[in-house]
Amino acid sequence: MIQFKRESCGDLDAAQRREWLETNGIGGFASSTIIGLNTRRYHGLLVAATKPPAGRFVLLSKLEETLVIDGQPFDLSAKRYPGAVHPQGFRYLKSFCLDPFPVFTYEVEGIEIEKTVFMPQGEDTTVVQYRIIKSPAPMWLEVRPLIAFRDPHALTPVTAPVKSFLIRTVAAGTTVPL
Repeated sequence: MIQFKRESCGDLDAAQRREWLETNGIGGFASSTIIGLNTRRYHGLLVAATKPPAGRFVLLSKLEETLVIDGQPFDLSAKRYPGAVHPQGFRYLKSFCLDPFPVFTYEVEGIEIEKTVFMPQGEDTTVVQYRIIKSPAPMWLEVRPLIAFRDPHALTPVTAPVKSFLIRTVAAGTTVPL
């Protein structure tokens, strides 16, 4: 098991150099840093091999998560901009562990939430599961997918059209067919 505690996760310079990789066995993968700050063009939660082994597309770049407690938002994600990182959700990251999948544990105002990322073998699918470990106050989690649909060696232009999709509730949670 690989594990990093709050001290390592809170150190931006060190944390952005530590990466994880989850594969699906057919050329696709999910990868990022231990704080969820994508620092490479090929980082993404769903990078599918459309023409294996080399032809790949970043379909889902990342999820931006906001924990809302008593109406107050706490951003759990992190993004790099020229000269700044905003939001700085890594400050709430209690731990990151790889055992066997990437598991992020966030702690905000006494609330603990665990996020697990894994890819079923043989499918271009990424499953992101959230579990409430401790919640002494009412809260909800807003999750916004950042859809890319781009070659891993390219960047999505600012003027790229917004994609729409259908969210469907199923017995084990919610699915978003891309």
